[in-house]
Amino acid sequence: QVQLIESGGGLVQAGGSLRLSCAASGRTFGNYAMAWFRRAPGKEREFVAAISASGVNRNYADSVKGRFTISTDNVKDTVYLQMNSLKSEDTAVYYCAADAIEWGGAKSGSEYYDYWGQGTQVTVSA
Repeated sequence: QVQLIESGGGLVQAGGSLRLSCAASGRTFGNYAMAWFRRAPGKEREFVAAISASGVNRNYADSVKGRFTISTDNVKDTVYLQMNSLKSEDTAVYYCAADAIEWGGAKSGSEYYDYWGQGTQVTVSA
């Protein structure tokens, strides 16, 4: 059974940084694409970033390009989201997600991801 456990959320001032982690277990981590999504209060869940199974390709939402970086560590079976220059509009619950199929690309659609973490709260104060 695949499990995803996020950590690293918290309260940060605007302009600050946070690094989210998502530890995966239950299957061969390096064979699957991973992604981060978020849900802000009163809004629908939205795509943030994805990384292909090969680790070569990355995909970012326009709202976070140049500020956020997704990466993986196949030794630790962990996906990271480094968030810099945080803004109040980045406040949300952040979820990591794992692809349903092996060797997938860095897809932005949530329908491609079968496994989800419980979420970690990120709050950016103005």
